[in-house]
Amino acid sequence: MATVPALEKPPVAVVETPVARPRAALRKHWHLYAAISPFYLLFLAFGLVPVGFSLYLSLHRWDGLGSMEWAGLSQYRYLIGDSEFWSSIGNTLVIWALATFPMIFLAMVTAVMLNSAVRFKNVYRFAYFLPNVTSVVAVAIVFGSVFSTDFGLVNALLQAVGLDQVAWLNTPWGIKVAIATLMTWQWTGYNAIIFLAGLQTVPGELYEAARIDGAGPVQTFFRVTLPMMRPVLLFVLVVSTVTGLQSFSEPQVLLQTTANDSTFSGGPDHAGRTMVLYFFQQTFDNNDFGYGAAVAWGIFLVVVLFSIINWRLVQRRGED
Repeated sequence: MATVPALEKPPVAVVETPVARPRAALRKHWHLYAAISPFYLLFLAFGLVPVGFSLYLSLHRWDGLGSMEWAGLSQYRYLIGDSEFWSSIGNTLVIWALATFPMIFLAMVTAVMLNSAVRFKNVYRFAYFLPNVTSVVAVAIVFGSVFSTDFGLVNALLQAVGLDQVAWLNTPWGIKVAIATLMTWQWTGYNAIIFLAGLQTVPGELYEAARIDGAGPVQTFFRVTLPMMRPVLLFVLVVSTVTGLQSFSEPQVLLQTTANDSTFSGGPDHAGRTMVLYFFQQTFDNNDFGYGAAVAWGIFLVVVLFSIINWRLVQRRGED
């Protein structure tokens, strides 16, 4: 009986997977890496290195001239019990609340009005955006005159309606209101433009459906516009939190003429001394660079904490 020879399996084609060669790729695409390298070099020089050095500096005592002395975590322990630092946090939060919530309300109202305007839209947008590009120092000087006790415009208006003058820049609450008003005036137009961009992305079909269902302007705003604007509102709230909690130029310039011991003191009773002003006072007035770096990291943690809280609050309302 003849045996049938076994059939051989056809050879399997072996596909060679090219091995990544970083050096070869670098030599081949070196001009692309060179094109993007300035950003990373600048970020390294003016971003990562200063941040790392500030953390290193916060663990030392240093007056800026002599040798550094190792302090460990003692500066952070002192920071936790520093009543003046906590007072600056309280001042900052009050000023931030007085400025942010009215600013967001006014910005939203302004954006809705700009969105419904037919003529001169670009003129209105430019006019509302102008305060944001104006020098903060110049604006603070003008507001210092506006809130002046004897010759200020605000007190002139109060007297015109039969009310007494208010020493805005010499009382704790007057100082906070003046700073918050300046910040509200400065950022309302900027955020109105952002809200306007968000309003223009809301589909018109939603408004048409709301009108068909009999919804009025107020119901349409709260049931259609506001839910669709939640991502934009979250962005504005977080950015306003970051910028508001780092306020420096506004109180420093506005209160420098009322300061009795330092341009970073925040006026009488330190009522306008924000966290960043306190950082400058410790660093440059007291020449305590190590503790100033610790204060800077404390400011960073406070800003991150409140940004997360605001983000969570807005997200939770969106889920509800």
